[in-house]
Amino acid sequence: MSRIYLSLSKQSGFEMEYVEKALKSNWITSGGPNVDDFEVELQNYFGKDSLVTALNSGTSAIHLALILLGVKAGDEVICQSLTFSACANPILYQRATPIFVDSENETWNICPDNLEIAIKHRLKKGRKPKAIIAVHLYGMPYKIDEIHAIADRYEIPVIEDSAEALGSSYKGKKCGTFGHFGIFSFNGNKIITTSSGGALVSNSNELKQKAIFYATQSKDNAIHYQHSEIGYNYRMSNICAGIGLGQIKTLEGNITARRNNHSFYKNLFKSIQAVELFETKNEDYFSNYWLTTILVNSDQAKYNNYTLMKAFEEKDIETRPIWKPMHLQPVFEKYPYYGNKVSEKLFECGLCLPSGSNLTDEDKDRIGNVVKTFFNK
Repeated sequence: MSRIYLSLSKQSGFEMEYVEKALKSNWITSGGPNVDDFEVELQNYFGKDSLVTALNSGTSAIHLALILLGVKAGDEVICQSLTFSACANPILYQRATPIFVDSENETWNICPDNLEIAIKHRLKKGRKPKAIIAVHLYGMPYKIDEIHAIADRYEIPVIEDSAEALGSSYKGKKCGTFGHFGIFSFNGNKIITTSSGGALVSNSNELKQKAIFYATQSKDNAIHYQHSEIGYNYRMSNICAGIGLGQIKTLEGNITARRNNHSFYKNLFKSIQAVELFETKNEDYFSNYWLTTILVNSDQAKYNNYTLMKAFEEKDIETRPIWKPMHLQPVFEKYPYYGNKVSEKLFECGLCLPSGSNLTDEDKDRIGNVVKTFFNK
């Protein structure tokens, strides 16, 4: 039996058309026609006023967003604690200080109450945060109305980390289009992939052009190579964009597949009281369910998320704990944190389940057999 992975990309069958086009035209570098076309496809998907800059990673997108917001050494940036480290690392790239904020239990995302507490406390210290990085964790939209109301009240721009949320929406509007900037990842484990890649979304052509400027080594407008600002090699390659053009054709099908996976797990765990499935609380929230995740309540049983993970691994099925909060990470533990340990409790009990768009019925049978055998013990 082949290994069942947590989240693999699914080929659409259209990728080679665009990759071969790049090869035949000898456009095998950063930027190019495929990159331009991929940006247009994404802009059409996100809708009015969304301008896309295709980059080599979601991390690059966060970094450029911070630069474009003027974040410099000594500044402070609020960041959701329950997330992947790539969300917080760019803050340190700028030699700024991350201020971590806890999650709330409904969406597992940044808590509005603790966000406002953090802002007020930083203001009392004379330290107004330069930005807020809020995350749509595992494809679940954060509490957008509440978070953006607070951000607007204190005039702090929001960077909307939608790396895991392509296809998710709130009240019918696509995630990644609410913030001052939105960022996406097209890593190999995402809803669609460009093998490696990302995108920065803004609503200003001036910001898009400035992002491209920084992403292509900040070359001044001169005949010779001249640089007045520090630049980066962050632009997406024409080959990668070709893969993306093929992938985006089946985006809606991939979202449906991920949501069907979630329905499968909902049915699988419905009679197991010690397991709580993470899902949307009302119709305002539409999650792509990039990863289906559960909480295992060890108080109700003699097992926990790690013993269940071991049972899956014995059958060559990959699962993983949910993200370890940033304020618990050795590299970040010295920085301020505001919260009530919600993210810590989620980490202690959480488990991510195989959720790839290419999960087959046979795969689901194997997963189901592990669950039934494990809980029948």
